[in-house]
Amino acid sequence: MRVYLSIFYSLLLLVSVNAFSQRQKVIYGEDNRLDIYDVRDAQLVEAAKSTAGVLSNTDITFIENGTKAKLNTENYGTGMRLCKKERFYSQPTAVFCSASLIAPDLVLTAGHCIKSENDCSSTSFVFGFQMNSETEAVTTVPAQDVVKCQKIISRELNSSNGADYAVVKIDKKITHRKPLELSTNVNLSKGDEVVVIGHPSGLPVKVSGGAQVRTSDDAKGYFVANLDTYGGNSGSAVINPSNGKVEGVLVRGETDFVSEGGCKVSNICANDSCRGEDVTKGGYIKKKLQTVLGGGGGNQGGGWRPRKH
Repeated sequence: MRVYLSIFYSLLLLVSVNAFSQRQKVIYGEDNRLDIYDVRDAQLVEAAKSTAGVLSNTDITFIENGTKAKLNTENYGTGMRLCKKERFYSQPTAVFCSASLIAPDLVLTAGHCIKSENDCSSTSFVFGFQMNSETEAVTTVPAQDVVKCQKIISRELNSSNGADYAVVKIDKKITHRKPLELSTNVNLSKGDEVVVIGHPSGLPVKVSGGAQVRTSDDAKGYFVANLDTYGGNSGSAVINPSNGKVEGVLVRGETDFVSEGGCKVSNICANDSCRGEDVTKGGYIKKKLQTVLGGGGGNQGGGWRPRKH
């Protein structure tokens, strides 16, 4: 059963209505989520650097004469009323969705994370929210790693059975992080390997592999995979580990948690069971952007432009 992230509203101290349509996700087989300091694949480490958390403007405080930004956080385990055996129990949570940089001034997320221009005006993206070690969380980042949503460039939302994405223009260019490239592969096959990078349950960025495509629906613009994701992963880039390109953006999935003895634990499904996680195809999004921006659209704004493959 799919539910909205409004469950997390009071738990994550979010004031933005963006969170209301966030979908929950689940663990398939083993929990493959890794903190960035545990990731050995250099290409995935670089992709994680281009991953952002989505949060309300009011959950950021600029300090030290505006040169740094401090995130409003709370404890994951106590805030979510989890059982103490849950992974990442003591880590902080801060964001309600995930996103990725796809051009110096364009960010990709899920359509239900930013539903309107009003949502956009109250939303920021933060890069670098991560764990540097088992106990060291980065909750204060350089001001250059926080950008605001300026306007929606292209968006679509089919909440239960179709494409769900938003590409937004940000208020300043990011030149110190490398944009991710959207794939044009529309013919994903069952068994193709995929990796998701984002902020499960609003945690510091996680990289999660060991997943495969289950089914692919070209007509509806999305595929289904057994990715280990949670609420907060919506908007996460789903990466092809062989080339680093974005095969899609994570948007929907199974229920996160189940009750166990008065607290909550992760919902565990076999790799081939439960509903799977829905991912809007990168190729589908790229075609939509070509329609909106045209071949020269990126040249005018200094942002996304069609790439040759």
